[in-house]
Amino acid sequence: QSTVRSGSGQTDPSRGPYIAVITNRSTTLVIRGFMLFSIGVFLALVLNLLQVQRNVTLFPPDVISSIFSSAWWVPPCCGTASAIIGLLYPCIDCRLGEPHKFKREWSSVMRCVAVFVGINHASAKVDFANNVQLSLTLAALSIGLWWTFDRSRSGFGLGVVIALLATLSTQLLVYNGVFQYTSPDFLYIRSWLPCIFFAGVITMGNIGRQLALYECKLMSEKTHQD
Repeated sequence: QSTVRSGSGQTDPSRGPYIAVITNRSTTLVIRGFMLFSIGVFLALVLNLLQVQRNVTLFPPDVISSIFSSAWWVPPCCGTASAIIGLLYPCIDCRLGEPHKFKREWSSVMRCVAVFVGINHASAKVDFANNVQLSLTLAALSIGLWWTFDRSRSGFGLGVVIALLATLSTQLLVYNGVFQYTSPDFLYIRSWLPCIFFAGVITMGNIGRQLALYECKLMSEKTHQD
C-alpha cells in the first residue's frame, strides 16, 4: 500500500490515504458519483420545497413528506440524475478531446450554484404579467448562466438534450397523475420548466467537471511524489 511522504521522509496521514484511494479509477467514480448524488438530493429538497410552498407544484396528500413537503421519490431521482450528469460532462469533454478550461475554480462553481438557485427562486416568487414574459426571462437567464460559467458547445448541447428529455418525462408524470402544476400553459406543465432543467444541467455539469479536475490534480501530485 503506497503512502505519501513529505520531504523529510515522514508519512503525511492527512493526505496519504485519500490520495492512495483515488488512484483506483472505479473508487474514484463511486466517490464522485456519491458526492454528486448528495448535492442533487440537497438541491432537490431545497428547491422543490420552494415550489411546493408557492403552490407551483402540487403532490397528492398521501405522498407528501411532513418534513420536506415533497414526494419521497423526488430527492433520489434528482440525486441520480445529478450523478449521471456530473459524471457525463467530463467524460464527454475527454471523448471530444476538448478539456473544459473556462473558469476552473471552486468560487466560480459556487457562483453558478447561486445563480441556479436564484433562477429557480424567480420562477416561483417573481410575478410577471403573463407566463410568456416569465418564460422568456428565465430562458435568457439560463443561457446567460451557460455563457458566464460554461461556454462550451458540448455543455450547451448536453444541456438542451437533457432538458428536453426531462421535460418529456415530467409531461408523462403529470399526465399519469403523479403530480400536477398550477396554471399549466405548455400541455401539462409550465412553459418555463425546460429553462430550469437546462440551468440545472449546466450547474451539475460544472460541479462534475470541477470534481474531476480536483481528482486529476491530486493524482498528478501522487505521480510526482512517487
